[in-house]
Amino acid sequence: MLKLIQEKPLNGSLALCLLLAVVMLSSFTAVAKPPQREYYEIRVYHVKDAAQEGVVDQYLQQAFIPALHKAGISKVGVFKPVGNDTAADRRVYVLVPYRSLDQFVQLPRQLEADKQYAAAGAPYIDAAYNAVPYTRMETILLQAFTGQPQMQLPGLKGPKADRIYELRSYEGPTEKLYRNKVQMFNKGDEVGIFKRLGFNAVFYAEVLSGSRMPNLMYMTTFENKASRDEHWKAFSSDPAWKELSAKPEYQHNVSRSEIIFLYPAAYSDI
Repeated sequence: MLKLIQEKPLNGSLALCLLLAVVMLSSFTAVAKPPQREYYEIRVYHVKDAAQEGVVDQYLQQAFIPALHKAGISKVGVFKPVGNDTAADRRVYVLVPYRSLDQFVQLPRQLEADKQYAAAGAPYIDAAYNAVPYTRMETILLQAFTGQPQMQLPGLKGPKADRIYELRSYEGPTEKLYRNKVQMFNKGDEVGIFKRLGFNAVFYAEVLSGSRMPNLMYMTTFENKASRDEHWKAFSSDPAWKELSAKPEYQHNVSRSEIIFLYPAAYSDI
């Protein structure tokens, strides 16, 4: 009997139903698959004066960013600290998103093979030992949180020159307590609170390699400094944040924090 049932041809209606079920299942599987977590590189150029800063700006705007666009990296952020012009340690921050670690590893080879990049960036690339374009450069490698696996462009409408980007760094007392803080953002949904309150976060990420470990970093954006202050005031009084921050399991998971106020360079993609 079983053999007869198996060999019996399907009628048109039943075959169509099975086909639709397969298509729906395939679509559901594709939608249910979580987005791939991006990787980020933050380059920090330390420069001593306006001359060095100008060389770095020229290199980034005319050589580095166009080369990254050609390599499929369409959004590169360039930022400078508020008050950078008068600081003893002037800095330029560059945020580069990568789809994978392999893309990060392969980028230097791609740049070396790009003749247009080499020509446009010659003053920086071929700088003499006694006319260097920066005093020091550091690189921080990060991976996006599961709570926001991909970079988001800020939904700001005001003048770019007025915007405030806030880069925050939270170090943990131990690796375990650091992971607890990451869990607070993801499972505890601290990310969701920021989103609901309109913080326009560009990224949240775990630091995989950097000078300060263990560490996480994130960047939020605002129309101006007044808007930034209003948002943080709303955050500190938010009932969901008060409840989350009071939970016993999320205590003492940050040993050091740093806040850096940045503004975007005129040629920044972000």
